[in-house]
Parts: sequence; C-alpha cells; structure tokens
Amino acid sequence: MQLHQLRYAVCVADQRQFTRAAAALHVAQPSVSSAVHDLERELGVELFHRSRGEAAPTAAGEAFLPWARQVLADCEAGRQAVRELLGLQGGRLSIGATPSLATHLLPGVLSRYHRLYPKVELTVYEAGSGGLVDRLEQGHLDMALVILPIGAPWVDTEALAQEELVLAVVPTHPLARRRALDVDDLRDLPLVMFREGYNLRDATFAACRQAGFEPTLALEGLEMDGVLAHAGAGLGAAVVPRGVITAAGGLVALPFRHRALVRHIGLASRRDRPLHQAAAAFVTEVRTAMMAE
Repeated sequence: MQLHQLRYAVCVADQRQFTRAAAALHVAQPSVSSAVHDLERELGVELFHRSRGEAAPTAAGEAFLPWARQVLADCEAGRQAVRELLGLQGGRLSIGATPSLATHLLPGVLSRYHRLYPKVELTVYEAGSGGLVDRLEQGHLDMALVILPIGAPWVDTEALAQEELVLAVVPTHPLARRRALDVDDLRDLPLVMFREGYNLRDATFAACRQAGFEPTLALEGLEMDGVLAHAGAGLGAAVVPRGVITAAGGLVALPFRHRALVRHIGLASRRDRPLHQAAAAFVTEVRTAMMAE
C-alpha cells in the first residue's frame, strides 16, 4: 500500500469521478484508475461503484476512506514538523473560521501574521462550526475559530471571548429608536434568518423558545452576507454579532438588556496532534487581537 494510492483513492471519493480526480491531481486518468485498482486488489475488495463515469464509495470504501484520510493527514503533519526545523521561514497553515469571524476578526489577525511570517503559506476555510469540526477531523485544518461549546471528545478548545449579539434593523424600523430590547420584543417580529447549521440561528431560536414563543421568519436559509443585505433592504430584522454591523452600512445595532444574547468564541484543534510552530504563532496573534477588543 503506497501513499499515492491512498491520495488517489481519496481524491476519487471527493470528486466522485476518476476523470475529475485525475484533473485535480494533474495526472493522467489511467494512472488514477491503475493505482486505485492495485489498492483494491491488495485489499481484496472494491472501494468504488463504477457506473456511467461516476464513482461512488462502496460499503468497504466508506469504511476504508476515513483511515486513508487519517494516514495522509498524519504524513502531512510529519512533513510540517520537519519544515519547522527552518523555524517560521516556510511551511503551511490551514485555518477555519465561521463566516462572521472570517469577516470581522480574521482579516486583521492574518494581516499582522503575514507581516510577521511572510513565508508561511496561508489557507482559510469558511463554514459553520460543525463543518469546521468535520474538516479538523479529516485533517484539512490545523485549527479553527469556532463558536463554543464543541461536543467532540477528540477536540481541544480554548475559550477566547464572549461576543454580544444585537438586533440589526434599518434606521426607519419601528424599533430603531429604542436604546435596548428584551428578547420578548422579538415576538411576532419578522426576522431574516440564517440557514440551518448556523450557530446564530440556533442561538436565536433557543432564546425565543426560552421566552415562550417561536420566532417569526420573513426569510430564511441565508449566509451572513445575505442576512445583512436583506435586513439592510428592510425585509426584516436580524440577530447578528455586534462586530459585523460596522461593515454593514445602513443598519442600526440594538443591544439586548443584560446581554441576554451572547455567544462564546473559541479556538478548536485536534487533541491527538500538537500545534506546530506556525499554528502556535497564529494562536498568539488571535489572543492578542481578542485582548485588544
């Protein structure tokens, strides 16, 4: 069993097609087919159903592929450790962040980090906390800025800060002149809502249900930019982090009394893999940024 066979099999699984996998790997398609076939022969099972140009993992493939991803991730971690013999004069850092944190926290952190360590190659992946944890498990991320809590036992988390959630409305909204709100003020108020899987959606629903009502949705299923744009167009109000309002022209931020709606920002990494030097330096920059806010 060879690393390139594992890499090719994982890419076929991701691309769902041998031809697309070959293009992504920048190799000839017969090379991919041959490598996967040799791997299947060694294992004694077929890893993929092949039908009309498509390739879907078999039951054996579904069982084997997570292990293949783990082996590849561990090998990359080993290469990264060797690169650290050069200090922070090279290497790569893959970071995940939720959309709101990627918008108003990460740019400043990465700008300073890049100035300090210009030879570290940076990659950013944006998703909800659940998606980021999945990417961590697959070995695609070194760490992620997430919303706590995270329940996976294999994840190490570090709490960084609380972030206040506010109600974003246009200046002409009936509530716009209020100095502060109660959660009950959201009762029967049309809301522009995030898609399922967003922590902000879950936090809003939980607060409303604790107050004894279900939120009224004017529109749902959006990402951060869509929520801000539609709230700015007057379609409805939106519960968002205070920090994103500065970048969303035309919206007023209304706080909730007693900080009734907050979320907890944290760093997540794999418990079984110590942070390499480039990742540890990033953690330092994030802590510095959060202390300055």
